Amino acid sequence: MTPARRALGAIAALLVLGPAGCAADPAPAADRAATYRGGGVTVAVRLSTADDGRRQLSATFTPDEAGFHLYSVDLPAEGIDGLGLPTRLAVRGGLIPDGTARADRPLRTVSPLGLGVDLPVYPDGAVTVTLPVRRAATGPSEAVVSFGACSEQRCLIPVTDQAVPLGTVG
Repeated sequence: MTPARRALGAIAALLVLGPAGCAADPAPAADRAATYRGGGVTVAVRLSTADDGRRQLSATFTPDEAGFHLYSVDLPAEGIDGLGLPTRLAVRGGLIPDGTARADRPLRTVSPLGLGVDLPVYPDGAVTVTLPVRRAATGPSEAVVSFGACSEQRCLIPVTDQAVPLGTVG
């Protein structure tokens, strides 16, 4: 192999692996979108590229009936005194989180009568949760959602760890 070919090979390796020798996240793939419906909520999931070039996964959780709210992303996994199911957005497969999930709505508190507990929820209606992500591997990726929707009078069947296929992220 000539010195010129060796130099070209080294340059190509740096472009692929980056200066630290780690695989770099390639140019963003085309946007992906999928929908899941269950537990009285429609979840519209979208993988996109933000203005700064970073990938983000967003999920808009929309209760199918008026007067229903979703619980905070910051609610503990077991709820408070066993009450409430946090709204969660995670990934698996070819994507990994690259930050913390954030919601686009302010929190309010509900205090179910006679239970002596305050629960952090979003205002009634839709809430969008956004999670920065990056590619970990080529292959199929899934958004994973969990949520519970309640009104002042009743709660709907909760959904936990529901996979929403996004297809192959390359």
